[in-house]
Amino acid sequence: MRFWSLLFHARWSIPAQVILRLPRLLVGVVLIVGLWSFGAPVQADLPEVIERVKPSVVVVGTYQLTRSPQFVMRGTGFVVGDGREVATNAHVIQEPLDSAAGEMLVVVARLSATATQQRRVKDFAVDKAHDLALLRLDGQALPALTLHDSEPVREGQSVAFTGFPIGGVLGLSPVTHRGIISSITPIVLPGANARQLNARVVQQIRSGSFDIYQLDATAYPGNSGGPLYEVNRGEVIGIINMVFVKENKESILSKPSGISFAIPVRFLRELMQKGP
Repeated sequence: MRFWSLLFHARWSIPAQVILRLPRLLVGVVLIVGLWSFGAPVQADLPEVIERVKPSVVVVGTYQLTRSPQFVMRGTGFVVGDGREVATNAHVIQEPLDSAAGEMLVVVARLSATATQQRRVKDFAVDKAHDLALLRLDGQALPALTLHDSEPVREGQSVAFTGFPIGGVLGLSPVTHRGIISSITPIVLPGANARQLNARVVQQIRSGSFDIYQLDATAYPGNSGGPLYEVNRGEVIGIINMVFVKENKESILSKPSGISFAIPVRFLRELMQKGP
């Protein structure tokens, strides 16, 4: 009874001037909430983000008029910068071209659900240490993705990546996978003894290791070079690089590990500053 008595007393002991000011106070609260919402980052559901990302995701491959098939896919890429640059992995383009036979490096962009456009790569820059490549295209600008440059990436963060898994087997229609950042870890993990080291690992140890994103998601051959992005804004935070294989390359389809890796986007930004 005392509680209700105190509550009743508190209710009716509010000064009259405060009661008269309540409408103004409520309007102020509404304005503050409205301004806060207006200044907050615009977020979207994943289906909307995917629709924005897909036009910027391209197929990287080679074209040769006298070959069958004329186009051979090598990996995934995505448009950045001024719309005439494409980011991908260095290992996607590392195989030499048969220039004497007319083989050339190209990207295939999707203009719509049924129409594609082939664009020739006129120049490129490579960052082998971080397995990145930046391709320069001919022609008009394509829609470019935004690179993440705000709060740091965190373990447990929800992410998605779009690309062309299993090469051209599934067709040239981009596929999206979703997961989380399961770990941020050094890319070089020296073995317990010298027998577990190879020339590539030794070279990376000498040049210095760097942090890489480990994903709780399954990437496949063909996803290499694709964008890893936030699920709510679509900003690119990394580039899909490799997948952990439990047994051998042939078993990746039947026995996927569910563990993939991505290169942090800051290294791509550094490469873009140098330019092709």
